[in-house]
Amino acid sequence: MKQVMKRLKGFTLLELMITVAIVAILAAIAVPSYLNYTRRSYFSEVVSASGPFKVGISECYHETGTLTGCTGGSNHIPPNITTATGAVASATATDGVITITPIEAHGILSTDTYILTPTVVNNELTWAVSGGGVTSGYV
Repeated sequence: MKQVMKRLKGFTLLELMITVAIVAILAAIAVPSYLNYTRRSYFSEVVSASGPFKVGISECYHETGTLTGCTGGSNHIPPNITTATGAVASATATDGVITITPIEAHGILSTDTYILTPTVVNNELTWAVSGGGVTSGYV
């Protein structure tokens, strides 16, 4: 009886190795998902920075009837951002096209830009999204 009690204490090496293998598999799945989640949440600040520019360009278009001249700092459009603010390194609006460049952090590169290009459909603006951030899957 004493021998049986001694044998039942603790884990065997095989049980520990199986546990470590399971934890490693879970980590291999969870870490990339977590990194992608943090990149996407960081990039959402870049996307939200486009909001005031979209509103301003929409107002500019409805007042002037054209996208030409709908540039940052004029015609109700906020001024271009030239100094880093939050996750945004710069944001410009030129003839209705909004280009936002992120600050390099959390795996986001400065080449992961967010570009919004307006087109007029039935006197309304629709926005086409492009740039490195879209290609990388952050949007």
